[in-house]
Amino acid sequence: MWLLDDVIAAVASAPGPGRRGIVRASGPGVQSVVAGMVPVSDGALHFGRATRFEALLQVDGLSTPLPAAVCVWPDHRSYTGQPTIEIHTIGSPPILNAIVQDLVDRGARVACPGEFTLRAFLAGKIDLVQAEAVLGVIDADSTTQLQQALTQLAGGVSAHMRALREQLLIDLADLEAGLDFVEEDIEFVDREAMTARLNQAVEWLSQLKEHSRARGQTTGRKSVVLAGLPNAGKSTLFNALIGRSAAVVSPVAGTTRDWLIAPIEFDGVPIELVDTAGAEEGTDAISSDAQRARRERLEQADLILWCIAADATAEEHHQDHAVRQTFVARHRELLEVTTKIDLAPERGRGALSVSVAGGVGLNQLRTLLRARLATGGDRGELLSTTLARCTESLDLASEALERAAEFSRSRGGEELVAFELRRGLESLGEIAGVVYTDDLLDRIFSRFCIGK
Repeated sequence: MWLLDDVIAAVASAPGPGRRGIVRASGPGVQSVVAGMVPVSDGALHFGRATRFEALLQVDGLSTPLPAAVCVWPDHRSYTGQPTIEIHTIGSPPILNAIVQDLVDRGARVACPGEFTLRAFLAGKIDLVQAEAVLGVIDADSTTQLQQALTQLAGGVSAHMRALREQLLIDLADLEAGLDFVEEDIEFVDREAMTARLNQAVEWLSQLKEHSRARGQTTGRKSVVLAGLPNAGKSTLFNALIGRSAAVVSPVAGTTRDWLIAPIEFDGVPIELVDTAGAEEGTDAISSDAQRARRERLEQADLILWCIAADATAEEHHQDHAVRQTFVARHRELLEVTTKIDLAPERGRGALSVSVAGGVGLNQLRTLLRARLATGGDRGELLSTTLARCTESLDLASEALERAAEFSRSRGGEELVAFELRRGLESLGEIAGVVYTDDLLDRIFSRFCIGK
């Protein structure tokens, strides 16, 4: 059991020496613990309001006063939801450790791993998905991983899941109200509208699982997939972007029968560039396998680069439009590129018109790709650590809501729909941390470093 009334303290900055270091303390009564270090003349009277002030701390174990900036959050509007104080000073480990020891001598205790974030979770400041993202930020070893962790921490997935739970709770309440008036001709919920909402929820959970699992199987690079009809210039563009001849290029349509992958970087953004077979119906076992592989790569893509040749015929344009629309509906991150612009200059479309032969538009395309991918990551994905914890709950929630939708669609009894809604809500609650056990929290927060 956690002792939430204790004042906890720890070094919150990165281990080792640095220009600046931070000691964080939090808990009821933290002001009185820290106030003993600060002479009244230097601002101890400021502890009653949110502020930042400069002080010369009197720290036991240090022979001279220590210059520091003291940041005060006196109430629940702090990260932990409790009064919190941070001391910003010289990033010397012996000095920071001396501050922590002095705080302990004055009544605080050393924080356990992840205890500050645990208190934020228990105070309702963040949910469990966001708490795991804090660890993801700490452990990130690439810009891509950091961006994914920050996206999860910002609460995009959490907000969607919270809205979903709130709507399901409303539907459940309406259904249960109807059960109390089963003999009356009163409809408390529009079955058709509820069925549509349940179908949307199942689709979102399915996409969340697919995107997260696909991301977990990649190298951490953003996946950019070249797609389009056969002979649209995909392989030529692939070779130009990676700077070498890796893909076989031929004027014969259908030359690419498999997919190729090349790791590259555009101004610090790591990319996994993928060349796929042209979109067409499989005419034999090999081409059918190629089309299946192409679809799999497209489903896992962070961005689809859809190629259309400038010299394409009217029939090819019509076919291209029909095939491309299926991806526009399911994949927001799609860019259309007009290739071979040297063959039909009048068909160019601004910045996304390129000619590998003439060296036209490639730098603009690289710049645009970098800009799109550097701000990406909003599809709704979970960190691998969160997905590992939530996989079973996601599956159970999807299954329960799918059954609820089926019962609702077939005009089944309210009690059947309500039963499945309760099961779905319980599983979603486990993901967000509305439903949890002490063992689960211990397992999650014990992986944190002390001070976070």
